[in-house]
Amino acid sequence: MNPTPVRLDLSAPTRGARGKPPRHFVDLTPEERVEAVQALGEKPFRAKQLATHYFTHLTADPAAMTDLPAATRDVLVADLFPPLLTESRTLTADQGATVKTLYHLFDGAKVESVLMRYTNRATLCVSSQVGCGLACSFCATGQMGLTRNLSTAEIVEQVRQAARALAAGEIPGGATRLTNVVFMGMGEPLANYKAVMGTVRRLVAPTPDGLGMSARNVTVSTVGLVPAMDKLAGEGIPVTLALSLHAPDDELRSELVPVNTRWTVDEALNSARRYFDVTGRRVSIEYALIRDVNDHAWRADLLGEKLVARGGTGWVHCNPIPLNPTPGSRWTASDPEVEREFVARLRAHGIPTTIRDTRGSDIDGACGQLAAEEDE
Repeated sequence: MNPTPVRLDLSAPTRGARGKPPRHFVDLTPEERVEAVQALGEKPFRAKQLATHYFTHLTADPAAMTDLPAATRDVLVADLFPPLLTESRTLTADQGATVKTLYHLFDGAKVESVLMRYTNRATLCVSSQVGCGLACSFCATGQMGLTRNLSTAEIVEQVRQAARALAAGEIPGGATRLTNVVFMGMGEPLANYKAVMGTVRRLVAPTPDGLGMSARNVTVSTVGLVPAMDKLAGEGIPVTLALSLHAPDDELRSELVPVNTRWTVDEALNSARRYFDVTGRRVSIEYALIRDVNDHAWRADLLGEKLVARGGTGWVHCNPIPLNPTPGSRWTASDPEVEREFVARLRAHGIPTTIRDTRGSDIDGACGQLAAEEDE
């Protein structure tokens, strides 16, 4: 395998850039929210009322804001809560416990999120970009190219709508709360750093200024943008970092994950270790197991050796993931026996290893598949 080095522009869209989303209440800091309501001729305390409705009651419906005069709430909502996401299609699996939603954005772009309810938690996988510019060869979103970044409000709206559905008892199992958010949907989160960190701050801010979630229940994934990983470590917000590695050797990883030609396996792993050193948060290594491509026992051994060499086993956890094939892909998931051997080899090195649940495989669970299907 001789991958051709690629030049990667992590900020510029690769196709069809669209307009900037309209200003939304969520995009504003608490101080800016006060200024915004005052600019509309309202008292400063209206900002706190609006925040309570949005982040605590999970609504942007003026009819539900009965503590505000009707005329006031109509003006405030019209100006500060423009509709950003329109539900286009919903698919369910696991007796309704897994819900995949395709949204149309204000400019017609499409993104997906996946809500997964378990016995003891409810997790939402959110998208951070429309498409992705990093072109990972086995990823449905990576084959779409990058259209544009999502705004903070567009990402938070995915979270609010899922949290509202759970609170309203719309997901089987009765009313509950959203406990976990993972940035593992469409896009490379750290290539949209500003909006993703804006979202994280809204997620963890105490109510009513945010959703009051635990930072430990927020996971930010990356394919290995080393400078952004190091920047994330310095934010002072102990989210979980997930490094999507997929191969322990540069030759294969550069073919699967082209950004490896800029930051190598060792550089990405060194940055992951630095993240643990700064935050004390154990790093997750994500590894999609692809039949006869990256699932060899020697690669499990190499991965285990590289992780142990960076300071033992307590700083890291491995999540092998059976590949969810995309339509027309030449690759598929590893055989179960090969998967078991891969896991056994990692554990033999002392690496905590858990096969990640592949929920939603029967509803095009890999993010990007619904959006691509609708464009056909």
